[in-house]
Amino acid sequence: MSRIIVTGGLGFIGSHFVNYVNENTDHEVLIVDKLTYAASRTNVKQSTPLLEKDICDVVAEDLGDYDYIVHFAAESHVDNSIKDGMPFVRTNVEGTFNLIEVARKNPNLKKFLHISTDEVYGDRDNREPAQEFTPLEASSYYSATKTASDLLVMAAGRTYDFPYLITRTCNNYGENQHKEKFIPTIIDSIKRNQYIPVYGDGKQVREWIHADDNAAAIYKLLVSDKVKEIYNIGTGERYQNIEILKIISTHLKKDLNFKYVDDRLGHDRKYALGCSKYTYDFGNIQTINFKEWLIKNL
Repeated sequence: MSRIIVTGGLGFIGSHFVNYVNENTDHEVLIVDKLTYAASRTNVKQSTPLLEKDICDVVAEDLGDYDYIVHFAAESHVDNSIKDGMPFVRTNVEGTFNLIEVARKNPNLKKFLHISTDEVYGDRDNREPAQEFTPLEASSYYSATKTASDLLVMAAGRTYDFPYLITRTCNNYGENQHKEKFIPTIIDSIKRNQYIPVYGDGKQVREWIHADDNAAAIYKLLVSDKVKEIYNIGTGERYQNIEILKIISTHLKKDLNFKYVDDRLGHDRKYALGCSKYTYDFGNIQTINFKEWLIKNL
């Protein structure tokens, strides 16, 4: 039986991964989580060992024997990074570096799987979907620190023969997502009869994947024989933000109360991923349809 360290395992996407592993495999899991505002013990359905600690402070002795690290832990809200980028530099860059150094001390390490984002590719407006070889063009302190962490992982692979994988995933949605994110904000505003804030003209395009589908795709990569590779994980389901509101309005048969607000600084117009590398190696990614899930959960 293999042992998996999951950083950020009480956060949104990390907890979906922990739940997937607990429910579908016999792996032993240790969650490492600082328990910030975006994490919750209730996100994980089964009792799972927890090391409550900042990833910047984790040492090898904390983790014991293990085979894999799946690294979700990150500061991830772009607006917060615009207000104060320092926590993003510390967690996303320094924290990832520390985990690499800790993992390098493990002679039995099979794989370090680093969770990244489509935002490292920058704005895809009027450009083709990003492939794994697309140049990185970060637009915010958040995406810049994720880019930096990607490069640290790749550098360790080159210098120390470090057995890594990197996933770059589109926008996730699903159960237990923090209320600050776009989809929970919409649903909560509708339920409270409050106005829905819409950045700029609302025509920003995002690609969507359910966190359960992402978790399953990540697990396939984890137990595969692939190392020193990057994989995009997406669905091709792309919507303008304002289109999502129209879907909801049509379904509820009522006009929604939304309000245009000042656009985010440096806001990318479009994210889009090309995922042929993953689908060629592992098959289809998506099982949950975004529009159907959204309507079901209104």
